[in-house]
Amino acid sequence: MEDKTLELEDFLPYRLSVLSNTVSAAIAEAYSERFGLTIPEWRVMAVLGRFPGISAAEVAERTAMDKVAVSRAVSRLLDAGRIRRNFADADRRRSILNLSAVGRRIHRRIAPILLQYEAELLSALDADERRLLETMLARLDAQARRLGRPQIG
Repeated sequence: MEDKTLELEDFLPYRLSVLSNTVSAAIAEAYSERFGLTIPEWRVMAVLGRFPGISAAEVAERTAMDKVAVSRAVSRLLDAGRIRRNFADADRRRSILNLSAVGRRIHRRIAPILLQYEAELLSALDADERRLLETMLARLDAQARRLGRPQIG
């Protein structure tokens, strides 16, 4: 097998990471200044806005965030009164998270701003390119999940 040089500027995982960080940092300004939310806190709120009544472990799965980062964000959001926690009747160890009334109001104020940003970002692509991007992202996500982590030996 021929040795190849890892050229980061051409390495897809690196490029996706940089793009994700660039977009996340840009949109974080929309909610961090006004509401004092961190990126992990907003991600937890966004997931609970879409999928109410799930556990912190399920939030971590849906966001691919580290469980410790989710746990910290959940703690801060609970302390700030932006989410509430109940316990499942069948399993008292399993906590169920939901946005509080305050959290729902914040979510309703932030979501339209982020949707507008997404529309402006995607305006660089025509309709066919947007559909193709969606297809490619879904296929790459499925393939990455199948592959798991690389074996380094």
